[in-house]
Amino acid sequence: MRPLIPKAKSSPIAIVGGGLAGVDAAWQAARRGVKVRLYEMKPRKFSPAHQSPLLGELVCSNSLRAEALGNAVGLLKEEMRRLGSLVLAAAGATRVPAGKALAVDREGFAAYLTQALEQEPGVEIIREEVTELDASRTTVIATGPLSSDALAAALAQITGQEHLHFYDAIAPIVTADSLDLSRVFRASRYGAGDDYLNCPFTAEEYAAFYQALMAAEQVPLKSFEEPRYFEGCLPLEVMAARGYLTLVYGPLKPVGLVDPRSGRQPFAVAQLRQENREGTLYNLVGFQTKLKYGEQQRIFRLIPGLEHAEFARLGSIHRNTFIHAPGLLSPYLNFLAHPRLFLAGQISGVEGYVESAAMGLLAGINAARQAQDLPLVMPPRATALGALVGHLTNTASKDFQPTNVNFGLFPPLTERTPKKLRGEAYAARALEELENWQRQMLEKE
Repeated sequence: MRPLIPKAKSSPIAIVGGGLAGVDAAWQAARRGVKVRLYEMKPRKFSPAHQSPLLGELVCSNSLRAEALGNAVGLLKEEMRRLGSLVLAAAGATRVPAGKALAVDREGFAAYLTQALEQEPGVEIIREEVTELDASRTTVIATGPLSSDALAAALAQITGQEHLHFYDAIAPIVTADSLDLSRVFRASRYGAGDDYLNCPFTAEEYAAFYQALMAAEQVPLKSFEEPRYFEGCLPLEVMAARGYLTLVYGPLKPVGLVDPRSGRQPFAVAQLRQENREGTLYNLVGFQTKLKYGEQQRIFRLIPGLEHAEFARLGSIHRNTFIHAPGLLSPYLNFLAHPRLFLAGQISGVEGYVESAAMGLLAGINAARQAQDLPLVMPPRATALGALVGHLTNTASKDFQPTNVNFGLFPPLTERTPKKLRGEAYAARALEELENWQRQMLEKE
């Protein structure tokens, strides 16, 4: 184990962590002619949620969410593509059907990222755990929400305050050949294709499922843990406890779906999303859970069509750590008190695969510029990238929490725009400002 990142003239930038943020940070820096040492502790040591030695391993889901520019995360993807994101290139090369969303074959996706960085001459991948930080050396910390205890302790010393945390739950995956296709129908909502498998509930079937779910045994939290779930990724049973119909208006909503056998909208619907290119695995959409493994198998087989389901992966729960970024990070994503240390990814206080990679992309750009003695840059506030940075640096926030990108983070539009056209208006403004910003960056280099 290498406890401290060694200084080396040939490697002015260190990147700690080979997840999505670390991958895009390394790619951006190397493409700017800066040598990179990328430290990844796998396969010598794994977090509780990781299994693969590959870089860019996806844990919770294989979906990168909406594609349309009128959606904030769709806009964020387009901004990243224009800046040469490796993560978005890998997603495009390994995508699987998911309606209006971008989903990937997770093994192919991780293999693409790993191979690209292994073949990049400017990147050296070092498979060792980093347990200390050198504040005098340009470093991108991208260890993610499951940072090792040693690195988390080192980061706590840097921040001068205790970490906040929330809990994130993982959804199960089932094998396609174990599904009862006589009970399942293929469709996307409102007739937008047929990329999802749908398991329709009658009112009676939903009642039995709900009662079993509410009575099921859950994995207990440790005595020192306080549950603070991210609202966008609540465990199924936590949502269900809020009311009998909460799931029907949430992950089991039947709106926009018609069962071809009855010609009617079902009472509730569990959707399955293709997990790999071969179509042999399916993810239970919105079924993040902290139920015990045996309970998951028993209860999820009450879903119509899943009576004999074989589980390739069961759900689980893990703690996600993040810092209270406002007041600690600059708009360039480096620490105000330690300007050579940059923070990227979910640990910085964003939520979601795409958002995490986006912060890695920006941190990589600025770490490279710092190594080249160029002025640091921040994206325009009206871009999706700038909106996320604004969230991380908003010192007026009284209760800082991780968030996905959303148009509520953007500066208001200056002209009155019909509600249904606002997403496109935000996108048009953002992409124009991004283009100007890219041109200005080139002029300063």
